[in-house]
Order: sequence, then structure tokens, then C-alpha cells
Amino acid sequence: MPGVTMTPIGTVRSTREATEDDRWDSVVSSIELDPVQFTPEALAALDTFSHVEVVYLFDRVDPATVEKGARHPRNNTAWPKVGIFAQRGKNRPNRIGTTVCHVDRIEGLRVYLTGLDAVEGTPVLDIKPWVREFGPRGEVRQPEWMVELMRSYWSD
Repeated sequence: MPGVTMTPIGTVRSTREATEDDRWDSVVSSIELDPVQFTPEALAALDTFSHVEVVYLFDRVDPATVEKGARHPRNNTAWPKVGIFAQRGKNRPNRIGTTVCHVDRIEGLRVYLTGLDAVEGTPVLDIKPWVREFGPRGEVRQPEWMVELMRSYWSD
């Protein structure tokens, strides 16, 4: 299969520099678009949406630690061993993360957000408006271990 090359569109600016798993809603963050590639026009009307989906690269993950099989989420043996595609861990193939975030405001080339779980300096690959019709259709289900894992992910 041929490789894929991507150029980041911007960079995360965040009060969090360490890759910790929980309490992301308390983090102040923004995305600063690359001024070589974009003008503020690229963000025109994005603030008419309450949320965006941010696609970013887990650039601090050592490629040697990428998982391609199954593991216990967060290495917690109380939770079942599940495939990497059945969890949202950062040690995944291609090291791509996505998060739906609240848009607080836009100033120039900067989008201020609440709920971005990426650290200072993270390369951003894309920003998309969150559209209700692209959300899940029908009933949503997930295992109890994921409910437990997510309990303090966004807040205390």
C-alpha cells in the first residue's frame, strides 16, 4: 500500500504540555493556523457552528510503541483486552486523534476551543464543523469499561 504525506494546517496552543489522560475540559487551548498556508478567510463563518471536529497527530508517540493488536485500555487489567480499533488510545496506527470541541471564539488565524484533548505544539491536520447529521444515527452502545474509563476524562 502506498504511503500518505500530510502537511499540518496548524498547531495546538495549550496550557497542557504533558500527555495526561483526564480532566481535559479544564485545559485552555486554541488552534493557530499556519499563516504561510492560510488567511483568516479560511475560518470565515466557522463561528456559526457551536462545535468542530479536530483531527490531529499524536506526534509525541514513539512509532515503536504503536499497537496493532489487542491490549488492556490504559494497561488496566481490570478492563478486557481489546483490539486497538476498539479503543481511542494514542498508540494507534498512524497516530491520528480526533475530538469534537466547543468553539469559544475566533480571532484572526486562531480558533479558541473547549474540550480539545491535545497538548501544546500538537500538529493539527484538519478542522471540520460538527454537523448533527454526521453524528450517530440510531441507538449508541458501548461497553461498561469505556463508561468507567471516560468518567473523569473531561472533568473531575
